[in-house]
Amino acid sequence: MAGYEDLSKAVLKGDDDQVKSLTKSLIDSGNDLLEIINQGLIAGMDIVGARFKKGEMFVPEVLMAARAMSEGINLVKPLMAETDIPTIGKVLVGTVKGDLHDIGKNLLAMMMEGAGFTVVNLGVDISPEQFVEAAKEQKADMIAMSALLTTTMVSMRDTIELFKEEGIRDKVRIIIGGAPISQEYADEIGADGFAPDAATACDLAKGLLAK
Repeated sequence: MAGYEDLSKAVLKGDDDQVKSLTKSLIDSGNDLLEIINQGLIAGMDIVGARFKKGEMFVPEVLMAARAMSEGINLVKPLMAETDIPTIGKVLVGTVKGDLHDIGKNLLAMMMEGAGFTVVNLGVDISPEQFVEAAKEQKADMIAMSALLTTTMVSMRDTIELFKEEGIRDKVRIIIGGAPISQEYADEIGADGFAPDAATACDLAKGLLAK
């Protein structure tokens, strides 16, 4: 009989059909729904994240794995009461104002979902006002901002300043990333952290929200 390890391997291969059929058979066999998510689907994405960090997997493969994992989660979620679905925290992901790059951001959103966060993908060209508004509306625990251009980096500073002005900076963690971003810049603008890639960002987010 198929087990959680088989499901993890199917996620790792990015095999949508296999993930769906294995998830379905685990559900039909009466396995615990949370275990299917944690020990099967998320466990598979954990391996993906580790391999991606080491340079053993690349963006297209990670996207395939994340998509396959989502197929499995979509089968399990409707069977669970909202209250039963565990989440590390709610993260809003967005590319800053003036910047239309979204591959890295979408990868981060998928990997964070795979790591057990509730993710709201705001999209690209997001102004400081939109970040603040969404954070209030969604009661977000964290904001993850990305910028791929040196000209749009300043919007990160503006966004953090606006959170301070609105008096809610202490309620949300803010992490940043993207090609021109560095730890120095994160320190300079008062962000809670910087990550050079999506896998590292997931680990960083887990660490920050566990505090």
